Amino acid sequence: MATPAPLIEISGPPRARGQQYGEQAAARIRLGITHYTEQLGGTGLDRAAVRDLALSFGPEVTRFDADMMEEMRGIAEGAGLDLDGILLLNARTEILQLAKRRRDANPDGCTGVIAMPEATRDGLLIHAQNWDWKAECAETAVVLKIRRDDGPDVLTFTEAGGLARSGFNAAGIAITANYLECERDYRKLGVPLALIRRKVLMAEPLAIAMHAVYTTPKSASNNMMISHAGGVAINFECAPDETFQVHPDRGLLVHANHWVSAIALGKLRDTGILTTPDSLYRDLRVRDLLAPLRGRITVEQVKAALFDDYQTPWSVCRPPRKNLNNNLSATVAQIVMVPAQGVMEVAMLPALDRRFTRYSLALDSLAERNAA
Repeated sequence: MATPAPLIEISGPPRARGQQYGEQAAARIRLGITHYTEQLGGTGLDRAAVRDLALSFGPEVTRFDADMMEEMRGIAEGAGLDLDGILLLNARTEILQLAKRRRDANPDGCTGVIAMPEATRDGLLIHAQNWDWKAECAETAVVLKIRRDDGPDVLTFTEAGGLARSGFNAAGIAITANYLECERDYRKLGVPLALIRRKVLMAEPLAIAMHAVYTTPKSASNNMMISHAGGVAINFECAPDETFQVHPDRGLLVHANHWVSAIALGKLRDTGILTTPDSLYRDLRVRDLLAPLRGRITVEQVKAALFDDYQTPWSVCRPPRKNLNNNLSATVAQIVMVPAQGVMEVAMLPALDRRFTRYSLALDSLAERNAA
């Protein structure tokens, strides 16, 4: 059986909450740093080179949000580690790809789905995702609850030491993200994706969250699905220097790991299919399973669609298997959120263990009014 992701609760100013985070999650943070450092060693980088590569993101992080850098310093202090290790965890997508650059690519998979209020039985938006990545990361995941004095509280599922991955905030804004790739990637350094996701979760109102996704320069492509409990959802297919929108189709929005915007496909080349060919049917499977249920979709039905094992192990819900580069890959977690209810459910290694752990976050009155 998979171990549930522990809940880490933090509060106060950035440095203090980072220290609390580091103290509570120290063992998992150390495990994550060791894992990625060893993986980078396989590309020929020694520890000094890994350290230098991680620290190279420091100025970009500080320019983007100095408080986030302070929080990372606090995490390092609380865990008894150097800052470069925390930067490694928060920029691991960028660092792994910069180190490898196509020699041994091992991308995140992921299948995301949003069921709009008009498509659900209870009239509440459901936002969910399967996170496909390294099977070992099931033991480094946490759910982070952030009590803030300067904005909405946050609940996010992430790798220990990371600032955010999937989650929602007390203003009803939610985010999940999927790997994308194109020929424009890694021409220059941008803001690490984990920090953009955290910026979304710190935002209120929704327009500011979408602005962060739409305008922030990135090192590489990424797909970000943004929703609000009041009934708005837009999928942003992001190249490093340009962003394209995909909107719900009759109350459903599903995305895997290939570009679908016709405008995007007319302007760039999808290079990710080389390593994620199963993406071409994963989104079709989830959409086709949920489409006949429009108007009566429930959380349990969204879960069932994301448990789909068609073409297993190259399936929506992926058991641990070797990928095209001989690395052990799996659906590490299934995350299902109903932001209007302040609820997140997470199943770790769901192809092997379908037990969910429930986490909650109190919504503020504004979110409750907008969700009504």
